[in-house]
Amino acid sequence: MSQLYPFLPYPIHYQQVLSQNLELAYIDEGKGDKVLLFVHGLGHSLLAWQNNFAYLSNYYRCIAIDLPGNGRSSTGTFPYSMHFFAEAIAEFIQRLGLKNVYLCGHSMGGQISMTLALSHPQLLSGLILVAPAGFETFSEWEKGLYRHTLYFVDLVSNEENSLRKGIENSFYLLPENATTLIQQLIESMRTQEKSHYRTMMELCISGMLDEPVYDRLSEIKLPVLIIFGERDNLIPNKFIHPTSTKQLAETAAKLFAQAELHIIGQSGHFVQWEKAKQVNNLLRHFLN
Repeated sequence: MSQLYPFLPYPIHYQQVLSQNLELAYIDEGKGDKVLLFVHGLGHSLLAWQNNFAYLSNYYRCIAIDLPGNGRSSTGTFPYSMHFFAEAIAEFIQRLGLKNVYLCGHSMGGQISMTLALSHPQLLSGLILVAPAGFETFSEWEKGLYRHTLYFVDLVSNEENSLRKGIENSFYLLPENATTLIQQLIESMRTQEKSHYRTMMELCISGMLDEPVYDRLSEIKLPVLIIFGERDNLIPNKFIHPTSTKQLAETAAKLFAQAELHIIGQSGHFVQWEKAKQVNNLLRHFLN
């Protein structure tokens, strides 16, 4: 098995959740009366937050997890649904005795975060949604089309070039330091059986499509910060919903009880990498 995260300057911890067979890998640094709990997106890992983690851990307790089936967390015959991920994180919060938690989710991690906020609002003090999935709704026909057009489906081939292309397309302008992220995600993919990785990705995509949160956003009473890159190529899916990211985000933001929205120019889906300083400043302002 390839060694993951050899360059990461933080120790990896493990916490058992849900069953004897599931452990979540995580990093835990910093101190403060607020806890930032970072949740990555589809096929990624806790490394997705490294440009934010180093800075924000100077001010808050920062925890970034590998979702089950990803990175150094357990793999297995899990459902890999939005509800499954949300319940794992909820138990993680409870087992660590975390208080004043702000859940920070990117892409699929955003939809997972909203799912958790709907099922366990008492565990959270707020939500930070960075280019979140879950703001689109799909008919049954659109779901089928989505499964064929979402370029991340290319990852099930387990070919390194497909993964590399998928990540590169998540950026508006590819930063130099993204090379390390791409290589580490490739290393993570190599640690899994091809059939398991394919199954996990398919179940994650089905979970995003079949467990919508959009019609329940008004039930989320927590303060919410929403951040999108203006040049996001993933959300919305332009083949199915020919609208702008800004229009989609503005419509969804109005449904929350209390939400603030920021659209950052010249950045794509991986806005927390491309515009890390701006994202970090927005998080600090929101938390303070």
